[in-house]
Amino acid sequence: MISAVHHRTATVDGLDVFYREAGDPHAPTVVLLHGFPTSSHMFRNLIPRLADTYHVIAPDMIGFGQSAMPATDEFDYGFDSLTDVTVALLDHLGVERFAVYVQDYGAPVAWRIAIRTPDRITAVITQNGNAYTDGFVKSFWDGLFAYTDNPTPETEAAAREALTPEMVRWQYLNGVVDRSVVSPDTWALDQALLDRPGNDAIQLTLFRDYPTNVDLYPRLQQYFRESQVPLLAVWGANDEIFGPDGARAFRRDLPDAEIHLLETGHFALESHLEEITGHIRGFLARALSPARVEG
Repeated sequence: MISAVHHRTATVDGLDVFYREAGDPHAPTVVLLHGFPTSSHMFRNLIPRLADTYHVIAPDMIGFGQSAMPATDEFDYGFDSLTDVTVALLDHLGVERFAVYVQDYGAPVAWRIAIRTPDRITAVITQNGNAYTDGFVKSFWDGLFAYTDNPTPETEAAAREALTPEMVRWQYLNGVVDRSVVSPDTWALDQALLDRPGNDAIQLTLFRDYPTNVDLYPRLQQYFRESQVPLLAVWGANDEIFGPDGARAFRRDLPDAEIHLLETGHFALESHLEEITGHIRGFLARALSPARVEG
């Protein structure tokens, strides 16, 4: 039986935060954190495949999807602030401990939660969500880091390329073997949301804050070594943003990490939903077993 997915909005710190929710609230919780330039929409097909066993929550970050989009002079757009709102939502919903699925921008939000309150995280699933510099693909990141290092009209023009229809579509299709399985609705929705007045300023502000995520990596890797948190990497191996070395690097600090490299790209759920679902269900059954969680 497929569980119903509920589409809800909570007011958190005066901001409307949209989230998708399914499953029994008394079951172990799995929080799904989306990447750029998308929203919880990226998990629309995964949520019902997990909700028969787990309580699943997938929020839209502030400035993304159906959540509030205050102007840059009304909200401090940065990954610390996105984390603050995510934590406040989980507190509002009474979620104390949870497994987390991260992709792209979702990773630095989850990493901050883990560093701040390591006991809240029961397990990590990372799908092209980096925690090491190993996976940064130079051809993609050189232009972005040129902008973060020295924001000028010239470097901003290069950064703005990431907001164009061509690049949004590229993120979905690059590295996918059979592109016909990826719905064009995905990039059309993302582009419509990016094109809202003022959203470009939000995204550029977050771009400029991105180096703070890399600065956290040493503390995050220490958390991995000390906690030995169960971790599953289900990774689009053909991704030209976060390459497969980013997945392999987790074993440096988590020798028992389970790593699966998939023949696809950045948004692996669009082409490998069933395979990823199978890996997640097997992993969570092991990682969240009563003996392990209590231990």
